[in-house]
Amino acid sequence: MSSTTPGPRSVDRALEILDVVADAAGPVGAQALARRLGCSLSTVYHLLGPLVARGHLVRAEGGGYAPGPRVAALHRAFQRHVGVAPGVAEVLARLRRESGAEAYFSAYRDGRITVVDSTAPVTDTAHPFVPGPEMRAHATAHGKALLAQVPRGVRRRYLDEHGMARFTDRTITVAERFEAELARVRGRGFAVSVGEADPAYTCLAMVLPGAAEVRHALSVSLPTAEFRHRHGRVRAAVARSVRAFSDAAGNTGA
Repeated sequence: MSSTTPGPRSVDRALEILDVVADAAGPVGAQALARRLGCSLSTVYHLLGPLVARGHLVRAEGGGYAPGPRVAALHRAFQRHVGVAPGVAEVLARLRRESGAEAYFSAYRDGRITVVDSTAPVTDTAHPFVPGPEMRAHATAHGKALLAQVPRGVRRRYLDEHGMARFTDRTITVAERFEAELARVRGRGFAVSVGEADPAYTCLAMVLPGAAEVRHALSVSLPTAEFRHRHGRVRAAVARSVRAFSDAAGNTGA
């Protein structure tokens, strides 16, 4: 083991390489990775070797490195962990058609909220809501819908850990106001975020019935100006999708 790259530091750098390659628009060269990590080119190549060998990365034909086939297997394993039932992709596609808005499937498990799947094109890097860890739960509809269902003590611990950052002038950043907002969410059966996470977008979410340890939500997002003109249609489409998803899960025993 190299004295300049002790175990934990090597692991951290390898994971950073994965993050950089995953977030890039195209293949990333070794020199660019070395600059990003602030380490030598030889260290980067030392870390790239096992990542490529294990299938987490591949060497692109035109040069540089891209995500490898092992990533798909990890994603499927993650979906199993958060309880993604068969047919979620079809439900999201139908919800998008009926609502005219991008659709999302999110999950709460073990104190974490994740956007698991979405109809938003992977090429749309400007879209404000993408699959992955949700760090703006207090400002999103799916975050509100999921947090409204957990015990207050659990919710307080979540907010203490993740904070309540202000993203726009509409973001709720006071715990008491947030509790009042979640009470309204439980009362009306859906959550709405109007420009709280992104000033130009509104999202609406409803939770899916299921086990207490893993909670799921369906949601949509669209420009706020569009939402104001057809919020009834959007809410009805989400409600229909929740019912269809619940019926399908009941029929399969999920």
